[in-house]
Amino acid sequence: MGDEKMKIPVFDGHYEHWSEMMENLLRAKQLWNLIEPGIIEPAVGIAQSDAQKKKLEELRTRDMQVKHYLYQAIDRVTFEHILNRRTSKAVWDSMKKRFAGNARVKKSMLQKLIRDFEILEMKTSETIPEYFGRVLTVSNQMRSNGELMPDVKIVEKILRTLSEKYMYVVVSIEESNNIDEMTIDELQSSLVVHEQKFKKVDKEDEQALKIEYNDGSESRGRGRGRYSPRGRGRGRGRSSFNKETIECYKCHKLGHFVYECLGCNGSKEANFAGFDER
Repeated sequence: MGDEKMKIPVFDGHYEHWSEMMENLLRAKQLWNLIEPGIIEPAVGIAQSDAQKKKLEELRTRDMQVKHYLYQAIDRVTFEHILNRRTSKAVWDSMKKRFAGNARVKKSMLQKLIRDFEILEMKTSETIPEYFGRVLTVSNQMRSNGELMPDVKIVEKILRTLSEKYMYVVVSIEESNNIDEMTIDELQSSLVVHEQKFKKVDKEDEQALKIEYNDGSESRGRGRGRYSPRGRGRGRGRSSFNKETIECYKCHKLGHFVYECLGCNGSKEANFAGFDER
């Protein structure tokens, strides 16, 4: 891929992220040596061979290429704060000094992140990928501020703070795996599988409940009355209820079933059930 098509990481104020991305790019282009250690100029008065002069000129040409990448990554305001632009190393060091932050700022930020990490817990409404995302966001920020965050520390943190329904899963994972060697990706993949099983079981239970409810409603309504929308029905399986809310589906009056409605069956008088009948 040509340099003109290369995507240069743009500096957006987050120095740690930008510098890592830019360093990776320069290493991939085999240009990082222009930053570390940088061009070492010959001492004044020391004669150089033609080969040494040629090598130095090549380095200076490549250094211009690195500066071109750096200039593409920063805006005009940032550019004006760079006092020494003689070499790409000077540009890089100026950016680092201005934006990397001092030790006190980093220490204060790290203390806050450590507190944030300690109080992290999975919410009942969260999915496994969402919780992993929250934990890794804080973990990566801690790493950027100098904290050692091995995978095992993050794995143990997640296992301790999953929601209650995953407790038996945690026990199973801890008994069948070496937690010290488990990667974050392996843990997430395992938990996602269990999460999908939970969702499937919940869906099946919901469908079974709907079927049971519908079957019960049909058996109560068949050949009898129907519940009036003006009253609330009773729970399933209860042997007694107030017939005050029952509506005859023949005469549409309250207080009796259709088989009790003598008026619907040709009688001159309707035998209404008493409202206090149970």
